[in-house]
Amino acid sequence: MADITAGMVKELREKSGAGMMDCKTALTETGGDMDAAVDWLRTKGLAKAAKKAGRVAAEGLVGVVAEGNSGALVEVNSETDFVARNENFQKMVTAIAETAKEAGGDIDKLLAATYPGSSKSVQDYVTEAIGTIGENMTVRRTAAISVDNGVVVPYVHNQVVPGLGKIGVLVALESTGDKDKLAELGKQIAMHVAATSPLALSPDDLDADIVERERAVLIAEAKESGKPDNIIEKMIEGRIRKFYQEVVLLAQTFVIDGENTVEQAVKKAEGDIGAPVTVVGFVRYTLGEGIEKEEADFAAEVAAAAKG
Repeated sequence: MADITAGMVKELREKSGAGMMDCKTALTETGGDMDAAVDWLRTKGLAKAAKKAGRVAAEGLVGVVAEGNSGALVEVNSETDFVARNENFQKMVTAIAETAKEAGGDIDKLLAATYPGSSKSVQDYVTEAIGTIGENMTVRRTAAISVDNGVVVPYVHNQVVPGLGKIGVLVALESTGDKDKLAELGKQIAMHVAATSPLALSPDDLDADIVERERAVLIAEAKESGKPDNIIEKMIEGRIRKFYQEVVLLAQTFVIDGENTVEQAVKKAEGDIGAPVTVVGFVRYTLGEGIEKEEADFAAEVAAAAKG
């Protein structure tokens, strides 16, 4: 019997798109012959996922789970919204989201974790599902957030089924106060985050490159006015403060009341909650953000579907 190495299994996975255990079995059955192993997988219908793997997957679902003081988010993509409405796909995303709680925001750890109720890894389970469903699917990203003493609150905008939708948010609040009232505040802030898509919690958390790009644009605009440099400098500082109010969560106007900043609203809520409250952080996922989608007209899509 040929000695089947991890490197051989990896090579076959890359060639075929099949799962790790299936690749190992194929190599064992064919005595380590790589080409024969690919053919073996094809005869079993296990290599067809490879043909799907290059196609753009920008649809799908965001899965959100939270319990007590911790929570996790995942984005699992498919090629079409039709698949995203499939009950089996939805169950798969829910199971992956539950698994993500233990991965701590590490995508590699999540993909290597055992898929619930099976002996396969999450990655192998998804690869097998590609062959079954007939579309490319990817576990694109994951995030996790927790607090020592407080709550992590989930929110899904326009959820398809509980915990699944196109926009998912987690908000973490630290406090020793009333947990139910703290969770109510967290839900409001999570809804605000879904609506406004802040870039950071506070000015200190904002990416320095983003600030510098904004400053450069503002300086160029201000110089067009022909005003002296000392006046321009004051103009820029004022406009940067306004920029913070637009993109920093704590400085944004709270959409729930339309008057206070989020920071002021949290401060006002402390009396009802019975203790100081700190917004530790938030995570917001919008399905498909940052993915370049292929554009095709309807006639082309129908023709492609007809050809299989």
